[in-house]
Amino acid sequence: MNMLDRKLARDVWHLRAQVLAIALVVAAGIVGYTGSLATYDSLRWLQASYYETSRFAHVFAQGKRAPLAIADRLLEIPDVAEVETTVVFDVMLDVKGQIAPLTGRMIALPAHGLPRINRLTLMRGAWIDAPRSNQVLVNETFANAHGLAPGDRVTALLNGKRETMQVVGIVLSPEYIFPGRGGIGDEKSFGIFWIGRERLAAAFNMEGAFNSVALRLARGAAEPAVIAALDRVLDRYGFTGAYSRADQLSHRALTQEISQWRVYGTALPIVVLGVAVFLLNVALTRQIGTQRSQIAALKALGCDDRAIGLHYLKFVLVIVLIGGPLGVVGGYYFGYEIAQLYARFFRFPDFEFRMQAWIPLSALLLSMLAAVAGVFAALGRVVRLPPAEAMRPAAPATFRPTLMEAIGFGRLYSPAVRMIVRDIERKPVRALLTMFGIAAAVAVMIAGSWWRDAVDYLLDVEIQMRDRQQVSIALTEPTSTSAMYALARLPGVLRAEPDRDVAVRLSNGTRTYRTSLAGLRSGGQMRPLLDANLQQIAMPGSGIVLNRRLAERLDLKLGDPVHVEILQGARAQATLTVSGFSHELMQLPAYIDFDALNRLLGEGDAVSGARLQIDRTQREAFFREIKQTPRAAVAVEIGPIIRNVRENTARNILFFTSVLSVMGAAIAFGVVYNNARIALAERAWDLASLRVLGFTRGEVSSLLLGELAVELIVALPAGALLGHWLSWSMLQLMQHETLTLPFVIAPRTYALACLVVLIASVASALVVRQRIDQLDLVAVLKTRE
Repeated sequence: MNMLDRKLARDVWHLRAQVLAIALVVAAGIVGYTGSLATYDSLRWLQASYYETSRFAHVFAQGKRAPLAIADRLLEIPDVAEVETTVVFDVMLDVKGQIAPLTGRMIALPAHGLPRINRLTLMRGAWIDAPRSNQVLVNETFANAHGLAPGDRVTALLNGKRETMQVVGIVLSPEYIFPGRGGIGDEKSFGIFWIGRERLAAAFNMEGAFNSVALRLARGAAEPAVIAALDRVLDRYGFTGAYSRADQLSHRALTQEISQWRVYGTALPIVVLGVAVFLLNVALTRQIGTQRSQIAALKALGCDDRAIGLHYLKFVLVIVLIGGPLGVVGGYYFGYEIAQLYARFFRFPDFEFRMQAWIPLSALLLSMLAAVAGVFAALGRVVRLPPAEAMRPAAPATFRPTLMEAIGFGRLYSPAVRMIVRDIERKPVRALLTMFGIAAAVAVMIAGSWWRDAVDYLLDVEIQMRDRQQVSIALTEPTSTSAMYALARLPGVLRAEPDRDVAVRLSNGTRTYRTSLAGLRSGGQMRPLLDANLQQIAMPGSGIVLNRRLAERLDLKLGDPVHVEILQGARAQATLTVSGFSHELMQLPAYIDFDALNRLLGEGDAVSGARLQIDRTQREAFFREIKQTPRAAVAVEIGPIIRNVRENTARNILFFTSVLSVMGAAIAFGVVYNNARIALAERAWDLASLRVLGFTRGEVSSLLLGELAVELIVALPAGALLGHWLSWSMLQLMQHETLTLPFVIAPRTYALACLVVLIASVASALVVRQRIDQLDLVAVLKTRE
């Protein structure tokens, strides 16, 4: 070890507390970078590998009923490599221990045994060995939510007839990694069941037919051309339009969740590493300032500028190398725990978290490059410093009245306050950077935890304000509105409103979009149309109302014509006028007058479902009766879905907020402690002189810590504004077509971020206060400065 390296070791040890504080900030940035990117990489890799091994389909289509004979025609479509048809129906379930009925999606297994496309993975139990029996397989998330195991029984309403199903196996499917409906995860009230084809086809009169098809395409296939050809074949059979994997609900939800971690892995670490660079620059500048005479001596003894510059560069790199491994270890734990949270909901057969070597290596490289760039100017001063000038103490600062004193307000505050104001005004750059560092700690916490508020708002507005019913009923077939009278007579029903939804394709020139068209009655209370300000708007008697984002996608304005093609029944077509806009955050729906929709369909006065409000005191009696109603295919209680989403969100946000609190506290502690120690080193002679003149320890401490208090008071609201901007910027990078996450930050999020940073700042200030109390007056006053 040469002379300069021994000096480096002594410097690092002497400044160990500051070195560790800065290293923790570096580590916080690396934790965010490595953890987020490793989570993104692991989930994306799990998704891709599972899709490949399970032979996940590329194109899907569902409809009414098509003969099995046309499956061969589908294989003749260019670029189609494989076709698999099946029968799918949603049914009402009666699960032991549940008052309200649940929804089960019954999927027929192929006659030859197991699916070749969308292969199932057996997790527990056995495969079905009697295809004509009531044996079923069930998806793992639903089984876990209700404690179902092989051998258990579940009652299902199959086409109006109650049947008892025996669970023989627990499985996973690539088609239902995300078990949900309408974009909302719902693993507790929505289960997926697989049953023998003959058994399900017999129950729903689907012998020799199918109503769902999945296709795998040849490599390099043109999906739009395949989808168009598939639609041409299936249109006449009541199919609602084929769609690609990108629009498949489970895949889209999973891909959106995965993509957000790429945003987190870049946006937040940039802010944190920016703070670390600032701290490194301040620390190195101070180190150079206190070692001017040593630099002069080294140059006089023959050390060249390159060697001295490299010595101080090593000082910076040592800090990065201390924080780097801490950040990589913390990032691995952070990423692993986040991936585990996702694995509990997004089910994969084999969970394996990985952190590829490029992630920690790139984190260390970026940290080093940022550190070197941040201290480049300070290193330049070392190299350019002439030995003769370095032997002299630095020129004292120029003292002059502050701005407040110059305009005559200096007499309004005490001498102690005047000293604090003078120090801040004479070193504005350092004060501003300190405020930025503290503000960044607040911003990181806000930007990482605000989405809890967004989810709460989304649930409150989209489910409780736009969909005000307590129970939604889907009928087995569209039927006369007289069915509403039967539903209204069920126990506990306070109000019943009809539902009529159909799948449509909207077109404006070359722009098309497949969505749902809902028929609404004027004066309806349970599905009101709301504008952007959540004010109810009247349903026009004519024309069509479009979601605002849907209208923008189709380039439609108020009064423009839009072509409507019904994708079921007689496949009626019409051109309607855009008569209004709604502002749903989830999905891109369209609305029309209830009677106008029935006229368009040519089906008379019909309903396909109902929305009900019920007396909670008669909830049990109502659900007992609805389970016995043959025409009710599905009954969904809204409350449990909301509670389930909130529970999942709360569980995820608890861990994420805890990690961000540690990161925010580390940043705040590092900034405040580092700057307080530097200020103490610079003003030690002044403070010691004041102690000799009779100032108490508290009075002396207030002069130094008062400056930090002023910076903290300014930084907290500034951090709230920075966090607001950073959250908004990240939201722009995570917007999706069918979901607009509302930009809502609740006061509790701002308060929590400010509180954590305030506690960390006060803790670091108390540590510095101890240093002030332990100041050796004789040693300090003997120094040349």
